[in-house]
Amino acid sequence: MPTDPTWLLEHRRQHFSQSGEEGIVETILDRIGVRDRWCVEFGASDGSYLSNTRHLILSLGYSAVLIEGSAEKFERLRARYDGTDRVTTIRGMVGFTTTDGLDSFLGRTAIPAEFDFVSIDIDGNDFHAWDATRRYRPKLVCIEFNPTIPNEVRFVQRADPATQHGSSLSSLVELGKSKGYELVCVLPPNAFFVTREHFDRFEIADNRPEVLRRDTTDVTYIFSGYDGTVFLRGRRELPWHRAPMKESRVQHLPRLLRRYPTRYSPMRKAWLVLYWLFTDPPTFLEKLRRRVGTRSD
Repeated sequence: MPTDPTWLLEHRRQHFSQSGEEGIVETILDRIGVRDRWCVEFGASDGSYLSNTRHLILSLGYSAVLIEGSAEKFERLRARYDGTDRVTTIRGMVGFTTTDGLDSFLGRTAIPAEFDFVSIDIDGNDFHAWDATRRYRPKLVCIEFNPTIPNEVRFVQRADPATQHGSSLSSLVELGKSKGYELVCVLPPNAFFVTREHFDRFEIADNRPEVLRRDTTDVTYIFSGYDGTVFLRGRRELPWHRAPMKESRVQHLPRLLRRYPTRYSPMRKAWLVLYWLFTDPPTFLEKLRRRVGTRSD
């Protein structure tokens, strides 16, 4: 029995994928055992770059449905698999409605309802695309999460095709459980889920995100000192833009007010009242209302 719940990370192997996902996928499918050798990927890009399915198609004889929204990338994807009967390429953006959800795309194909593997990577609405998938129940799901979000934070971006925020790992875990899936491996920025009936095969005693996620190097932590100074620790960078995050730019209080409140002089107390008034009038009015109400009592 594996003693390390993160044992699947030892099976990373990289041919086309970003961080060795192919080796983890193959190992998980071997553990599940029952295969129909069908896989799905969206967005599939050109079918090779950072692909989580190309190894299955080339080396393990998988049939596939590959979906890509970009016209330029789709042309390369189509050309790559032109003449390959086992691979269906579809141009389109997988969404989260009955007309553009994954169910509608796969309904045009011969793929079975409980196929082996799906890779979801659409840079934002991944949560909503998986949530909207009802007719199909793949045995293994690899889905992208936002690796800058700490494990304990629940965050789901709004369901909007124009929004690209991503969602937190913890929120995806909650969604997975509601759909009958359990987390088995985390390799930022991807999380791997298997259907609950196959989970025991992986002998993972504790599959909480904080246990399975070893790498949190993309997280930037923000906290405050007693005097109101805001601190940043961790990566301190917007990773997709390579833009540094500086403490000097995230200070909420002006320097004059960055002192422990019990050490405020009367002048600083007056400045704090003005600060509340001009930066957050509703809060100021509520504080004033409470004070007046207390005095009248």
